[in-house]
Amino acid sequence: KLPGTGHSSPVVWGNRIFVTTTDVKDAGTSLRCHSAKDGSLLWSVSVDFAPFRKHKLNSFASSTPCVDKDRVYMTWSTPEQYVAVAYTHGGKKVWERNLGTFASSHGLGASGILFEGKLILPNDQNEDSHIVALNAATGKTLWRTARKGSAKTAYSTPCIYAPKGERPSLIFNSFSYGISALDPDTGKMIWTFDKAFDKRSCSSPVIGGGVIIGSTGSGGGGNFVSAIRPGNRAGKQPELAWRLRQSAPYVPTPVYHDGHFYLISDAGIASCVEAKSGLVKWQERVGGRTFGSPVLVDGKFYCISTAGEVAVMCAAETFELLGKSDLDEDVQSAPAISGGAMFIRTTESL
Repeated sequence: KLPGTGHSSPVVWGNRIFVTTTDVKDAGTSLRCHSAKDGSLLWSVSVDFAPFRKHKLNSFASSTPCVDKDRVYMTWSTPEQYVAVAYTHGGKKVWERNLGTFASSHGLGASGILFEGKLILPNDQNEDSHIVALNAATGKTLWRTARKGSAKTAYSTPCIYAPKGERPSLIFNSFSYGISALDPDTGKMIWTFDKAFDKRSCSSPVIGGGVIIGSTGSGGGGNFVSAIRPGNRAGKQPELAWRLRQSAPYVPTPVYHDGHFYLISDAGIASCVEAKSGLVKWQERVGGRTFGSPVLVDGKFYCISTAGEVAVMCAAETFELLGKSDLDEDVQSAPAISGGAMFIRTTESL
């Protein structure tokens, strides 16, 4: 059992699980470290701040921490400050950075990633939008790239695109820039496809089969997935490959396996889509409302609804439901996989 609630996902390093929680009434955020062997609490640190306006379906603990062999990193925000902080695996604070104000009526949601000694943090918000890379060991700013502000704050976590024979790129999804690629060494924009979305982007980019996909949508509908053929550093510009509109996800991030994307819509409809063409191989309702992102393990596609029902399917061109399990608790996070185990964070438990 966890004190408070949260929508962030657990992250695992060795025998330690790291997860954030918040108090529904008093706000604030806690970073907790639990044993992966028995779930016991090893340590916890807390940050106090007063409640502020956010989306009713969001949480004050929505951003997922990230972890490497030396440290664990978390972010939190109020309208007045957006803070990144690093701790040792034993819970000792190493550094803390205030990255400025955070303007969004929905609250924070995107998560940072680690790459080549850098903590890279997305910050596409209503006003002072930027992307920043911090030295993971010291918190010092390595580069900061300004972005256009937008009333449609992005909640998409970036990923790394590493095509053969090229230096890796950072891929970001947002309303203002669509799907874009930045140089992880300098923050310089390499290419952008700003026609990818016409609404907010909450899910994260996924790469596979020669394309990069991202989704857009709203609480009122109109969701769709855009797939682009990426550009490159030599000047090639990205181009639209296909779009998926039927039962497209808004919040959950898809997964890729063996030439196909596997998606779960917010309404609980799972799909298998051919990456190169956008052809839908199957589309089946497997559960109810779903916000947490699915995972793929050993050829199996796992989706967890907000009511805590886990649906397991074969990641194959033919639909096969392998089974369902009921966790009897609400879930809005993605599971972590480590050491042959799946660690699931419900809103109130690990």
